[in-house]
Amino acid sequence: MQIVDKPWGHEKIWANTTKYVGKLLVIDPGHKLSRQYHEVKEETIYVLEGQLVLEIGEETPERIIMNPGSTYHIRPLTVHRFAAPSKGCTLIEVSTPELSDVVRLQDDYDRV
Repeated sequence: MQIVDKPWGHEKIWANTTKYVGKLLVIDPGHKLSRQYHEVKEETIYVLEGQLVLEIGEETPERIIMNPGSTYHIRPLTVHRFAAPSKGCTLIEVSTPELSDVVRLQDDYDRV
């Protein structure tokens, strides 16, 4: 298993093949990932622990509150952002293998 530290928490990559990637995303309390989209990468998330605020859309994003057991499929070119309220969140993400396919539109950690 590969652990990748991130400014918002960390990822544990538990599967990495030419056809799919499996990750565990641990988002620290009060943190959020970039507002971003993928040109090719397609992903499905499953909330394992905590609560996730999923923002979907460009101009006025829809905010979806996700609890353990909730899933969401994110197609390429869909603008999205993951945020963890005060207690943090752990997600399972399964995606196509294009890990570097990230177009950041906004980022709290100056990675745009």
